[in-house]
Amino acid sequence: MLVDTHTHIYLDQFDDDRAEMMQRAKDNGVEKFYLPNIDSSSIDAMLNLEKLHPGTCVAMMGLHPCSVKENYKEELAIVKSWLDKRVFCAIGEIGIDLHWDTSTFEIQKEAFRTQIKWAKELDVPVVIHSRKSTKEVIDVLREEKDDRLRGIFHCFGGSVEEAKSIIDLGFYLGIGGVVTFKKAGLDKTMEDVPLENVVLETDSPYLSPSPYRGKRNESGYVKLVAEKLAAIKNRTLEEVAEITSKNALDIFEK
Repeated sequence: MLVDTHTHIYLDQFDDDRAEMMQRAKDNGVEKFYLPNIDSSSIDAMLNLEKLHPGTCVAMMGLHPCSVKENYKEELAIVKSWLDKRVFCAIGEIGIDLHWDTSTFEIQKEAFRTQIKWAKELDVPVVIHSRKSTKEVIDVLREEKDDRLRGIFHCFGGSVEEAKSIIDLGFYLGIGGVVTFKKAGLDKTMEDVPLENVVLETDSPYLSPSPYRGKRNESGYVKLVAEKLAAIKNRTLEEVAEITSKNALDIFEK
């Protein structure tokens, strides 16, 4: 069994072949698809997919840092209204993004802290987006840390030192297609990271692993990530699948 802990397969890039794509993923052993939210515009499609595939597709709720704009308080109010209505497996994806727009840094931090507070109140994990902001995110987490704060650093691509800091905070590393990129260096980092601290993801439709880099990603490609980790760690594919899937269920199904 494989688990894709981060996949946006509800987006319109899959509207023409979603059922076939999901069948390909299942043929590759993927049994669970965890769906991070983006903002108010993505909620309906995400929840409709969850309703179509109960127990297989599992929704999160949160406001993506790239969607933190002038109206972020209204967007956060929508997130909160959904958190008050029903249980979600996590609050995500949330965090800080300093790649696209650094001018919103302060309100991104405010939105991040607000959603961390809700996660602690609800005792659910957070799924973190930290593009070009690993240090800034770690700083916030250290300030907010208590025994309820836990989750996943989605799309981890950093150094051994950063990995250790994240693990010390009680978080898992979400490893996706970047580990297959020849010049990314993540393969070297992962030599020193125990599988017990790792979950697998695709971030579909983005960040396809080699040999599909530059094309639409899909959840079935999580098997290529698992195969790469098996080679790096000198473990069998079955061992990687078993350990990382257990980690995913431990974090989401508590």
